[in-house]
Amino acid sequence: MNYELLDSGLGQKLERFHQYTLIRPCQQAIWRPQKPELWSLADASFSRENGNRWTSKKKLPKEWTAELSGVQFKISPTDFGHLGVFPEHADLWQWMRSLIQPRDRILNLFAYSGGVTLAAAQEGAHVCHLDASKGMVDWARENAKLNQLDKAPIRWIVDDALKFLKREVKRDVRYEGVILDPPTFGRGAKGEIFKIEEEILPLLQLCKEVLSPTPKFIAFSCHTPGFTPIVMEHLMRQMMPKGSIMAGEMILHSPGALSIPSGSFARWTHV
Repeated sequence: MNYELLDSGLGQKLERFHQYTLIRPCQQAIWRPQKPELWSLADASFSRENGNRWTSKKKLPKEWTAELSGVQFKISPTDFGHLGVFPEHADLWQWMRSLIQPRDRILNLFAYSGGVTLAAAQEGAHVCHLDASKGMVDWARENAKLNQLDKAPIRWIVDDALKFLKREVKRDVRYEGVILDPPTFGRGAKGEIFKIEEEILPLLQLCKEVLSPTPKFIAFSCHTPGFTPIVMEHLMRQMMPKGSIMAGEMILHSPGALSIPSGSFARWTHV
């Protein structure tokens, strides 16, 4: 692994992505930094004050590669401060790997740059990768090539999640596992508006309906304020009353730094 959380504090986090060390905003990190001597060595920093902007001591490349939890990613600083990977999701990939068998059908919704997709494909799963952004699906396909998975059985779909799920139900397409990481607010491939408070119940219901008769899991995560672990657990338990449910905080952690809470999750497994 060549990602590392080095330190955090005063509303920021210091991370290393392979050979580059970056400072980015982190609202949760209200404590003091533990290793102040490291921060001056950062190659670049991102700020939302006076407009979104990166500043750097030396010119960063447009993109480079970093490995996280067994998956290679194209890293590319964006105008929003994102880099193309959410490291706090790595624990989900490892949990999922232990459940997947070769040829299991896995649906990855709001799939971003493909961390879940590629981890599942590495285990031999047949994956359907869906995101409303064509640019992000293209980015995920680049990541597939980085991991020698460009010939893997992956369906790449640019679509609105709810509309796609309704069609899958009608087509009687079923999956052993479903992963979803919906945004607080978003727009579909054709401009559809998504608000998580309004859409989460029908979204979870459709996820349940596309499960196969021999399901393995549903994993639901999000970064929406107010969607605490207990809220996530209640949503999942109402939708999936039978089975085992685990809920908690997604954590950005490193042996040498304070852990950072980074959203919530609820995971259902069939027993």
